[in-house]
Amino acid sequence: MINKKVASRILGMGLLLSAGAVLNNAFADADELKHNHEHDSAFQLGLWGDMPYAKAGDAPKVAALIADINATPLAFTIFGGDTKDGSSLCTDEAISTLPAALFNQVRVPTIYVPGDNEWTDCHRKNNGGYNALERLSYIRQTMFASEKSFGQRKMELEHQGTLGGAYSENTRWTYNGVVFVGLNAPGSNNNKVNVADCLSSKSVRTPLDCDADNAEYSERNANNLAWIKDAFAIAKQKGAAGVMIVMQADPGFDWPETEAVNERETIPGYDGFTDLLNTLIAETQAFDGQVVLVHGDTHFFKIDKPLLSPTNLLKNFTRVENFGSPSVHWIKVSVDALSRNVFTFEPMLVPAN
Repeated sequence: MINKKVASRILGMGLLLSAGAVLNNAFADADELKHNHEHDSAFQLGLWGDMPYAKAGDAPKVAALIADINATPLAFTIFGGDTKDGSSLCTDEAISTLPAALFNQVRVPTIYVPGDNEWTDCHRKNNGGYNALERLSYIRQTMFASEKSFGQRKMELEHQGTLGGAYSENTRWTYNGVVFVGLNAPGSNNNKVNVADCLSSKSVRTPLDCDADNAEYSERNANNLAWIKDAFAIAKQKGAAGVMIVMQADPGFDWPETEAVNERETIPGYDGFTDLLNTLIAETQAFDGQVVLVHGDTHFFKIDKPLLSPTNLLKNFTRVENFGSPSVHWIKVSVDALSRNVFTFEPMLVPAN
């Protein structure tokens, strides 16, 4: 239960929606929203993330976005990480209480995927100088203590780890012939700390903290790769038409426009995603269906096919990047397991924003 102080703050942010806007008989009953849908029928879902940012004054925009989402018949929504900006304090309220209240304003099940602003970057002084691993543990204990999603109607999810424990934030569910995956792969290089990035006047992090972060990265990276491989194995077993993986970080794709240069080798700070991309490429190549990777991080709406190169296109792979603050909009995804591309995407520009 939210205490009066938090409730008052949420009201002040303009995030509480009227009861009248919540009730709509056109949507499916909760019993119809269990995770194990096997039949092939078309449906729609919503993608959003990287909001609200206090420094951008996003609160009224997010209220308008949620109203827009709630006015659209959707099976569920997925929030792709970053529930606050990277210059604000990583308090318990900011990374748990307020985001949970926000997600529960959505009428349909809403799945949360963690971002770097909730834990990886909390060592920064302007974030309060927290220990990043302690913040990750807190998020797991508070945001992933239940099998069910957020939202006014819930959906059961499969979690990789024990509820509230390590890797419980990695989720998976199957809906109408498609396998969905939520993955904790955040910005700031997936919490892989290279020597040159360890110490900074803007951070309270110590060399021992960096060693602990790298140990955490190594263990979680191995679990992430296993979770991805398991998802594709399930998709093959079920004869799924598609796989959608949602994470927060932009993993740093090579730019196909510059064929002579591989940006992944020239731009620092992306080697924490190399194993993930290599695994995703291999699994996609061995899968007959369509694969979508959804991420945020750089806040620039994008749909493309960045793998592997213009002369060696990985045809069944699509990258989708979420909108993000200050562009407070969302993406509607239409899914039809019987269609050629399985997924189609429509940017939903909120009129009030």
